[in-house]
Amino acid sequence: MSQSGHPVTVRLVFLGAAGVGKSALIHRFLRDRFEHKYTRTVEELHVLEYDNLASTGKTRLEILDTSGSYSFPAMRQLRIRNSDAFALVYAVDDAASFEEVRRLRDEILELRGDKSAPITVVGSKADLTEAEGRVVPAVGAMATVEGEWDANFVEASARTGGNAVGVFSALLQQVNVPHRLSPAVLRRRDTIPRTAAKKRPPLKKHDSCVLS
Repeated sequence: MSQSGHPVTVRLVFLGAAGVGKSALIHRFLRDRFEHKYTRTVEELHVLEYDNLASTGKTRLEILDTSGSYSFPAMRQLRIRNSDAFALVYAVDDAASFEEVRRLRDEILELRGDKSAPITVVGSKADLTEAEGRVVPAVGAMATVEGEWDANFVEASARTGGNAVGVFSALLQQVNVPHRLSPAVLRRRDTIPRTAAKKRPPLKKHDSCVLS
C-alpha cells in the first residue's frame, strides 16, 4: 500500500506483431478461457486489484493490450514511456514476429534511455511442435533473449493454458512486485476494456520458463 493509502499501481504493456496471441494470453490469465476465433485488437486496458501475499497491501494491476498494427506511433511511444514492464510477444510459428520483437526492444531502449528496461520476451503458441509449424526453437530464442539482450524469456500457450500465469509472474518479478499471485487474482475479473490514456532496478538473475 502506498503512503496515500491507495494500492500500488503497476502497468504492464503487451507489444508484438498482429496475430501472435497477445490478447489470447491475457484472456487466458484473466478468465481462464481461450477464444479460437481471432479478433483484431484495437487497444484494451484490463484492470484488477489483488492482495499481496508478501504484505498487507494491495496491487492495482493494469494490463495494456496493444494493437499489432501500430497505426499511431506517437501513441505507442507514450505507452512505452508510461509503463512499468513490457511483454514482447512473438509466435513460435512465425519467425518474422521474433524479428519484430527485436525491433520493439530496440525502440523501448531508445525511448527509455535504459539498457536494463524490464522486458520479458514471450514465445506464444508454445504447444506447437515442429510438425505443427514451430519455426523458432526455444533454445535459440532463449540464448538470444537472455545471453544477448539480458532480458527474461518465457514460453506459454493460451490454447492449453500452459504457463500463462508464469508470464505475469515474470513481469511482476521484474518490477519488484510480489509475484506469488494470490488466489484473488484468479477470482477477481475486474476487466475494464477501454482506450488507455520510473524505472525500477533490473533483476540480477532471470527466471526462464519454457514449456516442454
